[in-house]
Amino acid sequence: MKANRIFATALISCCVLMLHAGCEEEAAAPQRLDPSWFNQFETPAEQAPAPAWLTPPTYTQNIKQPEPRITFDKLVHNFGEIGLKSQKNCEFQFTNTGDAVLEITQIGVECGSCTVAELEKGQYAPGESGTIKVNFNADTQFGQATKYLTIHSNDRTNPSIALALTAKVISKVQFEPRELRLLLEAANAGNPKITLTSTDGKPFAISHFKSTDDCISIDYNPSVKKAKFVIEPKIDMARLAKNLNGRIEIGLTHPECQAVTMGVRTVPKFRFNQVLVRGVNPGDSFLGKVRIISNYDKNFAIASVESKKGTATLADTRAIGNGYELDVEIRLPEGKNVRVFTDTLIIRTGSGDELEIPCNVFYNRPTPLGSTTKKSTECKTCGPRIIYPNGQVRARDF
Repeated sequence: MKANRIFATALISCCVLMLHAGCEEEAAAPQRLDPSWFNQFETPAEQAPAPAWLTPPTYTQNIKQPEPRITFDKLVHNFGEIGLKSQKNCEFQFTNTGDAVLEITQIGVECGSCTVAELEKGQYAPGESGTIKVNFNADTQFGQATKYLTIHSNDRTNPSIALALTAKVISKVQFEPRELRLLLEAANAGNPKITLTSTDGKPFAISHFKSTDDCISIDYNPSVKKAKFVIEPKIDMARLAKNLNGRIEIGLTHPECQAVTMGVRTVPKFRFNQVLVRGVNPGDSFLGKVRIISNYDKNFAIASVESKKGTATLADTRAIGNGYELDVEIRLPEGKNVRVFTDTLIIRTGSGDELEIPCNVFYNRPTPLGSTTKKSTECKTCGPRIIYPNGQVRARDF
């Protein structure tokens, strides 16, 4: 019995020693655990969103929206050389090259009386073409002329497009001379002739003839048509002496030239200067110098000198070449707050000619109270100047 107890005690001691040795060995070599093994002890939780910089980008496809597109075959139409006040027509072709309905909302014109545009309809399907008809009225002046149309539509790329109309306005009937230069001391005022020529070869007739105060006239037959006319005006010398300058108008039946006009300029018998005086006061008197020269190298005499307001008298006369130099004394009337005085000198020659010569007088400005008397100095270019008491020098403002 005692032996059994000793054996059991020894067996238990051996087992304890073996277990202790195994634990020490396991502690000396640690085991690697799978992290997922601990998940069984955790309570499931809501997953946190990933950071924005880790989120992959999302790409969307851009879908092209259908849109209209207006395309013109030309943007400029040149009529070339056209006649004065003539009317021309042209067309602008366009096509809707887009993939949506084209709508033309407005056609703007620069001048309604010069340009008129017409359009059949306002909407055009993709691929459909249209036409804008334009009526062009030429300017009333010679030279280069340009007009514009502005086409407004729902084309988002070109919502407004400018169309240009150009032309060179010329006279389809050329005339020579460009101006009539007449002489008072020549038979029929120098016997000028006028030549009218059609530049495009189209025949025309003379429909009417007008002149200032009927000083000039011509003989014509309105039923005769030719591409060239040579006409000789007839001059009324008495009327011409009273109307030295003017113009004539010749009406024509040419389809692109309704009339031609030219100026009339007549050389007068005399040339003279006007009287212009500055830097005087009301009530003063002065000598105005007047030169009268003959344009036709003819001798003449001075018969009398006076003025419309009775302020002028002849003081002296000197012969110079083909004329005279006159000293005319002018006595200015008294007046207050007057800045300008005007009169007209009447000079008559021995042959009965009467010359009207303007006389313009500009007074000094009134002297301010408390200032000393101003003195005037003569400038060869500007005339008299005023020197004020403070030493300032300035041109007189009238």
